[in-house]
Amino acid sequence: MDEARLTILVAARDEEERIAETVTQLLRAFPDAQVIVADDGSRDATAAVAENAGARVVRLARRGKGQALTLAEREAPAGPLLLCDADLRGDLAPLVAADADIAIAAFSQPQGGGFGVAKRAARKLIHVLSGFEAREPLSGQRHLSERARAACFPLAAGFGVETRMTIDAVRAGLTVEEVELPLEHRATARDLRGFAHRGRQLVEIALACGPQGVNHRGLRLPLVGVLVGVAVPSVAPVALVGAADDLWSGEERGFQAHLSAGSTTGVLKLVAIPLWGLARTWSISGALLVGLSANAVNQLDTRPGRALKAFLLGSAIVGSTPKRAVGLAVLLTPYDLRGMAMLGDAGSNALGALLGLGSVKQFAGWRRWSAIVALGALTAYGDRKSLGSLIEKTPGLRELDAFGRQPS
Repeated sequence: MDEARLTILVAARDEEERIAETVTQLLRAFPDAQVIVADDGSRDATAAVAENAGARVVRLARRGKGQALTLAEREAPAGPLLLCDADLRGDLAPLVAADADIAIAAFSQPQGGGFGVAKRAARKLIHVLSGFEAREPLSGQRHLSERARAACFPLAAGFGVETRMTIDAVRAGLTVEEVELPLEHRATARDLRGFAHRGRQLVEIALACGPQGVNHRGLRLPLVGVLVGVAVPSVAPVALVGAADDLWSGEERGFQAHLSAGSTTGVLKLVAIPLWGLARTWSISGALLVGLSANAVNQLDTRPGRALKAFLLGSAIVGSTPKRAVGLAVLLTPYDLRGMAMLGDAGSNALGALLGLGSVKQFAGWRRWSAIVALGALTAYGDRKSLGSLIEKTPGLRELDAFGRQPS
């Protein structure tokens, strides 16, 4: 049986000066391999230069390294992968020859231009979360067997991709080996731009090591909704039961499916959130309004930015939601719209519960019951069909929903 063909994935952004040499070097070292360059929204001629050098180019909007590699991997045939940085210089043949599910290049000479803070943090997180002692936790030069490819993709977003890949591989019981090689790449300078890059790298490493979710495009994103419970401690119980659903939910969708299944995280939310509302309002109608609001915002969290827009619009109408929650929603919206983070059930349920609690303060008597009936009708519709499909076919709502969202 013939050995599967190697595919080389290179994530590149604004690398027109170096990408041709990298592609040429790779094709010379691996003449039977296919080189796929994931052009991550370059503003220069990276894509054209890579194509002229013999690579296949996948043109993408700016998504960050992890998502660029994930989308490029979908274009690759079955078989092992070699991941490579766009500015690499050196021979990766020993990496491909290594007998491990993931072989990681360890530079024989130090290459970093900073103080090693991000590298030390990544090394520590890998050890704590998997037990593996990594020498080069951030090395982008990695050979993945077919088993490792299946276990690690989709990759974590941004610059956290390598750190989380190692953790996932070790947790999956795969063999991970670091191979010392005489390689070189362009080091980030010790200037303002360089320190900004390393700061972003550090943040994305931390996010990659936290809870993860997969969005409607099949991209893996950090779940940041628990921050709502941190910003507004009173709603932390709702954020926690939402986080439980994020981490341990099954295939059930909708009230009927959860109730039929019995003990699910969805049933936990169905009970716990109204009880939180009852404890906060001492009112059955208040508990219903809080529970239905939490569920409505959660049902909207199926496309980037949709749930946050609903929360911000609802807050403007209700006028009594906590300022810290509104401020956090404003800060998270750009990341959500760009597909760089997800609220998850933790965030959408918590924001919806806060919106419901604010509505209790504003509405009484028939107004409150009218809101309950309206939300109940929306819940029933969303349970049977989809609130998203209703939005997408309704003029005005459709345009508001799409505003600011990064195109596919």
